[in-house]
Amino acid sequence: MTDLVTHIPGIDSFNPVRAERLRPLTAFRAFRRLVRDKEDTTQVFEIMKALNGRSTTRGYQKLLRTFEGGRQAYLREELAHKLDDAVWLGRFPEESVGAAYRAFRDARGFTAEGLADEARKATPLIDAEHPTVWYSRRLRDVHDIWHVLTGFETDALGEACVVAFSYGQTGSLGFAFIGWGAAREIQRENRSVPARRAVWQAWQMGRRAKWLPGLDYEALFARPLDEARQRLGIGTPDIYLSVPAEVRQSLKLRG
Repeated sequence: MTDLVTHIPGIDSFNPVRAERLRPLTAFRAFRRLVRDKEDTTQVFEIMKALNGRSTTRGYQKLLRTFEGGRQAYLREELAHKLDDAVWLGRFPEESVGAAYRAFRDARGFTAEGLADEARKATPLIDAEHPTVWYSRRLRDVHDIWHVLTGFETDALGEACVVAFSYGQTGSLGFAFIGWGAAREIQRENRSVPARRAVWQAWQMGRRAKWLPGLDYEALFARPLDEARQRLGIGTPDIYLSVPAEVRQSLKLRG
């Protein structure tokens, strides 16, 4: 995430956009709050803000170096608006990525705008009209789509794995901090759960898969889920799936 200096819009507004400096102590404090309350999503955004550094700027520059990514940057559509449009989501056939995402969010009562509201608590300028800030919104809005594509559920281990996957995709230290920190807490809670190995595998999956931030997600949603996973090089999270669902659901992290 970038730090947009407060300014008065107009021809004289030439204040620089600065990358956030790394603030590991702030991230650690936010993580402790997250461990106490796994549903406190605002702390995730506090951690990301503290540790993103230049990763958002680098990601946007990478977007521009691909043809489809450049097209998405030119269009600058807001994914959250589409993802909360029931008519738009209803267009996608059964067994497609779109249908799987629709089922995922319906089962949990999630909305893209709800996640956006949590982000605003930590980063008030998240809605700024600026290319790299738009890109950071895009990364926020694809989080649940990446849950669907990777097969990681929303239990504590699944969340740790999907952020580790995201680290492999984006290089953002915030994702690495959350993933490895959560794995450590899960391992302390239940030593029989291979949390560190699951998170390590998720990170490797993210590194090996095609670069997902630059995709045309509307076109992707129309594709069969299994085909999309294969074409994108998203492997199977064997270690995560080896943990019985009931054990994964019982994990609460340490309070």
